[in-house]
Amino acid sequence: MKKEQCPICYSNLEVKEFAPCDDCGGLEEEINHFKDGIHKYTVYEIYDGLELQLCNFCDVDFGSYKSEYLGLLGNRRIGYENFKFISSVENPSIQKTKYCPECNKSIKFLTFLRDLRAKEKRG
Repeated sequence: MKKEQCPICYSNLEVKEFAPCDDCGGLEEEINHFKDGIHKYTVYEIYDGLELQLCNFCDVDFGSYKSEYLGLLGNRRIGYENFKFISSVENPSIQKTKYCPECNKSIKFLTFLRDLRAKEKRG
């Protein structure tokens, strides 16, 4: 059986439990936060049709990602003020998901990152 690879670094993906945030959900601390009911989760259109489900920490912190990491040209940032609300997440749960142990991100975030970088290159 062929292993699926990370769309960013091409390492083999693994499976682990994730809290409902596409950004930080794989962190043990976030799983504990989920179990303690600390965060709310929301689905946003982040950029030109690209969506992510984020906790109420990652949504406001998203603007801290450097433009180079996201592939944005001209030192631009994407912040909470740029997000388009799609829906609140009712009954969130912990789920097993594919993730990259090198990038330490979920496949959903990595696919978002790959697609964002591609959109920016096309201009």
